Amino acid sequence: MNVLPRIGFTEVTFGSPEYLWLLVFPGLLLLLWVWRFIRRRADARHVIRNRLVPRQSRFAFAGELPFWLCLILSTVLTILALARPHGPAIALRQGGMDLVILQDGSASMRVQDVPGDRWQRSTRFLRMLGDSMSWQNDRIAMAVFARIAAPQIRLTKDPNTFFFFLDNLEKNSPFRIEDDSTWDTNLELGIHWGLRLIEKDEELHGPSSNAQLFVMLSDGEAWSGEVEKSLQRAVDANVPLFVVGVGTLGGGRMPKWVPKTPDEEADPETPLMSRLDREGLQRIASVGGGQYFELDRDGDRQIANAIIDAAKRRAPAIGVTEQAEELYWRFLVIGALIAVAGLLFLRERADLWIQLIGGTAVLLTLSTIIG
Repeated sequence: MNVLPRIGFTEVTFGSPEYLWLLVFPGLLLLLWVWRFIRRRADARHVIRNRLVPRQSRFAFAGELPFWLCLILSTVLTILALARPHGPAIALRQGGMDLVILQDGSASMRVQDVPGDRWQRSTRFLRMLGDSMSWQNDRIAMAVFARIAAPQIRLTKDPNTFFFFLDNLEKNSPFRIEDDSTWDTNLELGIHWGLRLIEKDEELHGPSSNAQLFVMLSDGEAWSGEVEKSLQRAVDANVPLFVVGVGTLGGGRMPKWVPKTPDEEADPETPLMSRLDREGLQRIASVGGGQYFELDRDGDRQIANAIIDAAKRRAPAIGVTEQAEELYWRFLVIGALIAVAGLLFLRERADLWIQLIGGTAVLLTLSTIIG
């Protein structure tokens, strides 16, 4: 990411210098304008000195000549724009971001108290998050957790890998409803594997210059000392945890338990209802040094932009870069402003209309040449 470019105007070069010979014409017009201005001032002094009238005559200092001066200067800037000026720009480069997604894949994520169910609602938000990233220096990783955790994507800056995962697991979690491990949530293990993804990337590629951030999507987790320990590990590693709540406070019915064998009985402690634990998730985000959001209470794009902005603010500067900066549009804007300022010196309405029609024709011609 490049920010705060500083352009060296003293080293401006031209990509199409063959247009510069056209400067001869506004140069000749400028000489003619100077001659007309001198003649006007001389005529005004002569009239004032020799004309006998009851009251002293007063003449405008330059009349409509300032308009023509503005038009000549605007023409000069337009010709310079046609010559495609560009100069070296020095910009501060900042690191990107490493987002590690911790996605709850437990049985409660199949509750249908949101459009589709909680898992499908989460994947729709993750698609929005991926679309909002620049993917220039940014990377993303993902781990899914229930009672156990399973890393799905290592840190990658290839968006196709991330969207391939969403396309194939958009409907259902990789944890099957028939497995006992699906009917529990182990946030501690989810954070543990998130840290392992970062550590493994450092082993393979060395320390990252990107800002690192955890983004957890879940419907809630009972607070425990083990969770507190895992959060402290993330804080010590300088990786804040942002939490996105999925579900409603009213909740919904848990999915039907499917026994593996006809004789297997359901765990009597399995809850029949699941509700969003907003208070618990807010506490986790607070201790994790991040921020809490909630789907369908905050807009998806708003949440995605807030997470990305927070990560970008944490990204360190990694040096400066020099690049060629196109300057023609700056010359065109300044030339247009000077031409508009010149219209203030016109007195005849017919002249004004002629200039507006001429200016429109010039802009259409320039758009064709430059485009």
